[in-house]
Amino acid sequence: MDLKNKKIIITGGAGFLGQHLVSKLISRGVPKENIFIPEYPSYDLTKIEDIKKMFSDFKADVVIHLAAKVGGIGLNREKPGELFYDNLMMGVQLIEQARLNNIEKFVAIGTICAYPKFTPVPFKEEELWNGYPEETNAPYGLAKKMLLVQSQAYRDQYGFNSIFLLPVNLYGPGDNFDPKSSHVIPALIKKIKDAKKNNGKLEVWGDGSASREFLYVEDAAEGIILATENYDSSEPINLGAGFEITIKDLVEKLCSIMDFKGEIVWDTSKPNGQPRRCLDVSKAKEFGFCAKTKFDEGLRKVVEWYLER
Repeated sequence: MDLKNKKIIITGGAGFLGQHLVSKLISRGVPKENIFIPEYPSYDLTKIEDIKKMFSDFKADVVIHLAAKVGGIGLNREKPGELFYDNLMMGVQLIEQARLNNIEKFVAIGTICAYPKFTPVPFKEEELWNGYPEETNAPYGLAKKMLLVQSQAYRDQYGFNSIFLLPVNLYGPGDNFDPKSSHVIPALIKKIKDAKKNNGKLEVWGDGSASREFLYVEDAAEGIILATENYDSSEPINLGAGFEITIKDLVEKLCSIMDFKGEIVWDTSKPNGQPRRCLDVSKAKEFGFCAKTKFDEGLRKVVEWYLER
């Protein structure tokens, strides 16, 4: 699919990943006027009327669905009902209305939280249904996972061309640093900065033993574009960098970058989340995707971006 001649709706296009995706599409020759970003509150994508209005206001060929209500372990524990309902309603209704409006291609962005809690490492796409997700992430992860079921069912019954991508944890400039809803890297960067400022201790959730994989946001945007252009199956596809790092090692790496020499206190009353996360990324290589940004380089970029602001 040549995206230069397509009209594209990007839900969540004003968000962290969305801004990088939009600028990358424009740099690849997609005219700015061919990209439509439905922003809240003009378009509340949990409401069917607003979704119908969106498709009426902009005659699209492609939908890339990035919009999500999402956060770290804290938000997942505080608002599991909202995370389930809002993400399910957005996705299910968007796919149905996209079908009714004869959209050529629908790109659904899933989540690593959809994988079972004890998935063998590295996570292969075939393992997606072999167990229940980690409990704190389950409502969000399962809501997103239903879009894969819908995508496959709609391809079988209607010939609807939708794909489902599973990106690992993202990080990079423009990330969300709100402590109530941020993910681990921005949350740690803010905590380290505050601890340095106050000459205090650095408190971190869990015991540091859990591992995570991180994908630089610009690499994620590139992967989504390559999949949109070149991938046409409803079998899920992992998007990742193909490595893992423990939270303990991540904390030490960030403390070194930010020159924090204070005490690190592990709050073991708080959950670790999923024990390990690392993706098998071999299938994404088939349509040309390979993460390019080295992790240390990406960390330095996001730290610099945050401190400058």
